[in-house]
Amino acid sequence: MRTGCRLVPFTLMSAINSQPSRIDRASHLRESPATLDRLWSKAQILHIAQGRIGAEGYLNADRVAALIANGEFKEGSRYFLGLDAVTGDPYFAWDTQWSVAKSDEEMQVGFTTLREVGAELSDIDVELALHAVALSNWHRAHPCCAKCGAPTRVDLGGAVRVCDIDKSQHHPRTDGAVIVLIRDNDDRILLGHQPVWPEGRFSCFAGFLEPGETFEQCVEREVFEEAGVKVSQMQYIGSQPWPFPASIMIAFSAVVEDPSTAKADGVEITEVRWFSREDLKKSIADGSLLLPPTISVARKMIAMWFGPGADKLTGGESWR
Repeated sequence: MRTGCRLVPFTLMSAINSQPSRIDRASHLRESPATLDRLWSKAQILHIAQGRIGAEGYLNADRVAALIANGEFKEGSRYFLGLDAVTGDPYFAWDTQWSVAKSDEEMQVGFTTLREVGAELSDIDVELALHAVALSNWHRAHPCCAKCGAPTRVDLGGAVRVCDIDKSQHHPRTDGAVIVLIRDNDDRILLGHQPVWPEGRFSCFAGFLEPGETFEQCVEREVFEEAGVKVSQMQYIGSQPWPFPASIMIAFSAVVEDPSTAKADGVEITEVRWFSREDLKKSIADGSLLLPPTISVARKMIAMWFGPGADKLTGGESWR
């Protein structure tokens, strides 16, 4: 085994991070209900029902009206997602519920989750779906005023909730979390297994930012808590919205000087393993390793480290 090999720094992840957004969120349009009504009438509308995404694709306003009129869905709320920066087409999310209570099995008919379908979507569709699902999750979880407890209402095209009792505004919040690709001086990577994952699933280490922490301090704490290693040479490599229910993943790489100290905490992480590129290929081939799903930032980080041929690494699309 080689020791002390030169580690090549990562470049920033492309896709969402370094490319301009195709969507202009056009926040100045949110203040005019009349403008939003006009845009809604010609919009492409993403259907969200109790956190699930409609498999029918984008709806138009007439289709939404028909689904309400026939009693299948409640009126719900409209969230303005923005304008296509190239074509000017407006996009909305229609966030609603079934008129009659459905079982989990029934809710799967004609609907899917972002986790399941994300890898199949185009960049623009992923961006819109992330925005829509994040807004839906936040609105469903915050129906009442945090100050006085009164019910709040949707305003500004879904960008805020307003309390009519104390006149306060409540804005969506995103929870910061770090995710770390740990390497040693032989350019192997350390991955961990959570007990809630399918057997053989290994991924990068992650955790939520605590009050008063920097991202770098969070990286140090989380990987030591979960994997027992001390890291250095931290490098920011990108980020990804992760609305499950309301996070943004801040991705870092870091280096461990003494890989022999790696040990699972036995609670959040039940097993840790070091992988060379050859180890990774062999473990995937023999079925002992499932990679994180392709929609995840963890998969992108592993692919960046692996380099040429990463697109041929398969498996691991099931979440549970």
